[in-house]
Amino acid sequence: MSAQPKKIAILAAFAALYLIWGSTYLGILLAIQSIPPLLMAGSRFLLAGIILYAGARMSGAPPSPRADWRTALIVGACLLLGGNGGVTLAEQYVPSGIAALLVATVPIYIALLSWLFGISKRPSALTWAGLAGGFAGVGVLLGPALRLPTAGESSHAWIGMTILLCSSLIWSAGSLYSRVAKNAPSPFLAAGQQMLCGGALLLIVGIARGELQHFDPRSITTQSLVAFVYLVFIGGIIGYVSYAWLLRNCDPAKVATYAFVNPIVAVLLGALFAHETLSLRTLVAAGLIVGSVAVVIMAQRMSPKDSSIPAIIESGDCAR
Repeated sequence: MSAQPKKIAILAAFAALYLIWGSTYLGILLAIQSIPPLLMAGSRFLLAGIILYAGARMSGAPPSPRADWRTALIVGACLLLGGNGGVTLAEQYVPSGIAALLVATVPIYIALLSWLFGISKRPSALTWAGLAGGFAGVGVLLGPALRLPTAGESSHAWIGMTILLCSSLIWSAGSLYSRVAKNAPSPFLAAGQQMLCGGALLLIVGIARGELQHFDPRSITTQSLVAFVYLVFIGGIIGYVSYAWLLRNCDPAKVATYAFVNPIVAVLLGALFAHETLSLRTLVAAGLIVGSVAVVIMAQRMSPKDSSIPAIIESGDCAR
């Protein structure tokens, strides 16, 4: 009798993970229309971090030693300041769907970096094929943006794409670090700490950029406010709780499928609600990148002696 409810709960959690994290790119796009990008991202993660941290402590998680906070600061700096902060800045220049496609390269970066730094063995031929296909997809997106803008894209689209490639690399490096560093035993406490640290860093950098001087709270639109609340409570809290629960009840390699489902959701939502153009170039790039990520993850799953990618996804990819 208990198996059926659990199966339903797993299906619901996967649906939440696919749809919620795929929708955060559109949420970011709508939120930064009237809220400065880094102030928005910093406030979003600071609030979500307070809720997660307080919830974990109230549930009995012990206070963390200084070493755990040091890890949270470094991981928060990489994943939230460098990673998500870069995505938020980049969406000023590129459509949300393209942002999601470029962020989808994270598993590809992780496979490459883990080999270069001796964390995992040399990639198999299948993994190399996935890596090549993924970077070919990036080239399809980035190449034309370096020359002339296309319909629906900013003339500075190359700036956003460059930021996204760099932020994805930083996110991947932070994920690798989080795998070997000492973290709080409770995943909710660890995520709360990372969000608190990353959110504070985002606010500091946003203020240093002068965002506060040019921000008038009275100018916030209802649409941006709703998107912000959605990012805090749905994207930050429900999305992560679903993710953490799935990791405790499912094969991490299956949970990793969000990496190639989220971009598809983001592209479709961007086209439906933000009137983003679905050009042939975008569709070709999407096929190459999403297909390549699937190949890399499947190749990793076929190699039982090398569990770096599932471990990285399980320990490092905590906030969207």
